[in-house]
Amino acid sequence: MAKLTFELVAPERIIFSGDVDAVVLPASEGDMTVLPGHAPLMTALKTGFLVITDTVGNGRRVLVRGGFADMNPQGLTVLAARALPEEEITPEILDREILHAEMLYDATNDLGGKLAAEAAIAQLREARAALSF
Repeated sequence: MAKLTFELVAPERIIFSGDVDAVVLPASEGDMTVLPGHAPLMTALKTGFLVITDTVGNGRRVLVRGGFADMNPQGLTVLAARALPEEEITPEILDREILHAEMLYDATNDLGGKLAAEAAIAQLREARAALSF
């Protein structure tokens, strides 16, 4: 089976680099699956889980908070504004992320900024529920 070259980069480190079967992205237009041979596309990311499948039946989740994905038939590169692998997430970290998003909401009068912060708060709360701490 063909593989997709994938790299997930956060400001502080490279989270993942290697060949994978598929990647599910929390794209701003909705979740999308990227497979080998994908048509060229660039998309913004929203807050949510990115899922990396490097072997059949094995998905690794990473919580991303914004960024961009650049895909082409040879590979996919994600530049995440913030990224944290599932195994590194604690309730305290998620609570801090929710508080940060709430502060961004309170700090702006821009409607677009408020909507983005409101969406991030909801998605972070969903992530907290999904991880069932």
